[in-house]
Amino acid sequence: MNKRLMVVGLGYSGAVVAAAAAADGWEVVSTTRGVVGPGQVAFAQAGAALPGITHLLMTAPPGEAGDPFLATHGAALPGGLRWAGYLSTTGVYGDRDGGWVDEATAPAPGQPRSIRRLGAELAWREAASGRFALDLFRVAGIYGPGRSVLDDVRSGQARRTVKPGHAFGRIHVADIGRAVLAAMARPPLRVRVLNLTDDEPAESAVVVAHGATLLGVPPPPERDYAQAAAGMSDMARSFWSENRRVSNVATKAALGLAWLYPTYREGLAAIMRSGG
Repeated sequence: MNKRLMVVGLGYSGAVVAAAAAADGWEVVSTTRGVVGPGQVAFAQAGAALPGITHLLMTAPPGEAGDPFLATHGAALPGGLRWAGYLSTTGVYGDRDGGWVDEATAPAPGQPRSIRRLGAELAWREAASGRFALDLFRVAGIYGPGRSVLDDVRSGQARRTVKPGHAFGRIHVADIGRAVLAAMARPPLRVRVLNLTDDEPAESAVVVAHGATLLGVPPPPERDYAQAAAGMSDMARSFWSENRRVSNVATKAALGLAWLYPTYREGLAAIMRSGG
């Protein structure tokens, strides 16, 4: 069976997926808006590279006009496309006052960026209808080598903001790569929602303190959220304004996976071992 994957967007997650797929024997082409390298095409020319593509992963965020790939190249999606994946966000679930949501929970986005994400999900559902299988990956906070609380602590940028009961989900970038490969190996019949989040939503202050402990340095002083919020950016306040816990039970069952890094503790320990 031909295995030709296009990864749209070579950001942090896209690059990891592309490398994992290539190592697994896939022929991979990636799109970029920067300098084109081996195995890459400029985003503007991606339509010409679509013939023969069997699988497609969209990692780029939507803009005000919607999903950029569908807007630019949607008419060129090949008839032989068997599967598409879209990296969305757990933000589409909106604020649940700390309650749990799962893959069957109806979205209720409250932030403009999450509303745009849900719009892009719907656009991909429409594009896929009767043509190819579609996985909607709702992704929690992404971390990994070079992008974790360890880097924040080392640089002095970490803040130990305390808001009791307010938890965030996270996912190590390596587990995103594994989940995408598993999804392509076990595609849905039509459309499937997958929650890419770890097993233990945790308070930000707890994760920051753990990172400092791993590095052998004192954690930054605690600061109450109510006082800290005044100095936060609008983006930061919007993240803190929503509180939900996201279940991944159905996702792991569907993919036949257990995460390499089921909590931030295993993930940060692995980053430390790698020198990241």
